[in-house]
Amino acid sequence: MRNTVSNLSKWPVSSRIFHWISAVLLLVTWTMILLYENLDNSLYIGLHKSFGISVLFWMIARVINRVLTKAPPSMPMPKWQILLAHLTHFGLYALLIAMPMAGLLMSVYGGRPVDIFGLFQIPVFVTPDRDMARFFNDLHTNIIWPTIIAFTLIHIGAALYHQFVKKDNLIARMK
Repeated sequence: MRNTVSNLSKWPVSSRIFHWISAVLLLVTWTMILLYENLDNSLYIGLHKSFGISVLFWMIARVINRVLTKAPPSMPMPKWQILLAHLTHFGLYALLIAMPMAGLLMSVYGGRPVDIFGLFQIPVFVTPDRDMARFFNDLHTNIIWPTIIAFTLIHIGAALYHQFVKKDNLIARMK
């Protein structure tokens, strides 16, 4: 029997909102760095940082929401798939917190405060250190970013597998 929206347990509305806004914030943040790299306009790096810090605060709120809300029961599937899904979700949460933290630390160790949409600044709260700035730059761009891409592709691939191969309507739980 195929699952329909009516016999599936959906995620709570707050979880669905956090999920989709997280995706949008990540896309906007990524677009800002692409624009900066291709147009060399400092406006875009500033927006990249502002949206990146927004991702950090959003993800902290998302973790709190996840702890306080009940998840729907897992879809019927092998235990190894359930475990892999949980690990992938945990990895995405961790990466989406670590990424903006590494970016923030790269900036402040570089001696640069981070302006948040012109509303306020996160000041330099550490002693500037070029080596530490380079370390966090490498972590931000060469380690965490490709890992986020990999985990996101796994996440999307699994959702598409469920939708089009298993045809179990899993995606409806997050609509």
